[in-house]
Amino acid sequence: MRPIALDAMGGDHAPKVTVEGALLAHRQGIPVVLVGPTAVLQQELRKQGGDLPIVEAPEYITMHDQATDVRKKRRASINVCMELVKQGEASAVVAMGHTGATLASALFNLGRIRGVDRPTLLIELPSEKGRTFLTDGGANVDCKPEWLVQFAVMATAYAQAQGIAEPSVGLLSIGEEEHKGNELTLQTFPLLKAAPGLRFYGNVEGRDIFKGTTDIVVSDGYTGNVVLKLSEGEARTIFKWIREALSGGSLLTRLGALLVRPALQSLRAKMDPAEYGAMPLLGVEGPVFIGHGSADGRAVLSAIRKARGVVEAGLVERVRAGMARLAG
Repeated sequence: MRPIALDAMGGDHAPKVTVEGALLAHRQGIPVVLVGPTAVLQQELRKQGGDLPIVEAPEYITMHDQATDVRKKRRASINVCMELVKQGEASAVVAMGHTGATLASALFNLGRIRGVDRPTLLIELPSEKGRTFLTDGGANVDCKPEWLVQFAVMATAYAQAQGIAEPSVGLLSIGEEEHKGNELTLQTFPLLKAAPGLRFYGNVEGRDIFKGTTDIVVSDGYTGNVVLKLSEGEARTIFKWIREALSGGSLLTRLGALLVRPALQSLRAKMDPAEYGAMPLLGVEGPVFIGHGSADGRAVLSAIRKARGVVEAGLVERVRAGMARLAG
C-alpha cells in the first residue's frame, strides 16, 4: 500500500501530535509520510525517538489563514499532500485543522468526481446500534435538493466501504411525515425516494440520529454542523456533571464512583471524538480526511487507520460507481 500523506503542520498542536500519531500508525504497520518543513519535522522526530519519511513543504496553512490562501501558498503542506495523491505517490490525505483550506486544496489539486456538484463532509456519531453517518457536516451551508441526493449516494458508498452492505438513508426533518419540513426537505424527499441504489427510509428527526434509526442521515451543512457541535458539547457537559456528582458528597458516593469508573471510561471512549479520528471529504478524486484542529495523537492515529481502511475498500471507486448510477 502506498503511504498515507499526513499534513504534519495542520492543527493547533502540530507538529507534536501529528508526529506522535504518525509514529503510532507506523508501529501498527501503516505506512505514513510526513509533509512539512523538513528541519522542523526532523527535530520533532528526534524528540519522540522515531524515524519516518518526510516530503519537504516549506509553507503551511495556519488556523488564522483564509481557505483561499491555498492558491497563494502553492508549496503549502496541504497542497503537497494532495499532489502526492494526484501523482500516485500516496494513497490518501489526512489533515487536522483548517477544514475550509483542506476542502479548497482538494478541489484545486484533485478536482471533483464526475457528476458531483459539491463534495460533502461525513460525520460519524455514536448511536444505540453502533454508529450513524451524518452528512453534510459543514462543507455546504446552503444546499440544493439535488446536492442532498448526491450526499446520500456518496455516504452510501462510504458506509458500504465500512462494511454495511445495504445502508439505510434518512432525511433530517422536523417530523416523520412526508409533508413536514422546510422547502429544502420537501423538495428533497421525492428525489431521494426515486434515486437508484438508495435504500431510502423517509424523514427522521434529531433523536433518530442517536437511536440509529437509519445508518445515514442527510442534511444541509448548516444543520449538520450544528448537530455535530451540539453533540460534542453535550457529551463534554454530561461527563462534567457526572464527575462533579461522583467526586463530592459522602464516603459511600466516592466508593460508588470507584466501582462505576471502568464502565464510565468505556462509555467515554464510545463518545470521544478522538475515537472517530476525522471526517471523510467525499466527492473528490482521492481519499481525504479532515480532523479537529484540537486533535491529539490518538485522533491522528484513528484518522490514519480510517484512511487506510477506506483505501483498501476502494472508496473512491465506489463513489464513482454510485454517481454513475445516479446520472444514468
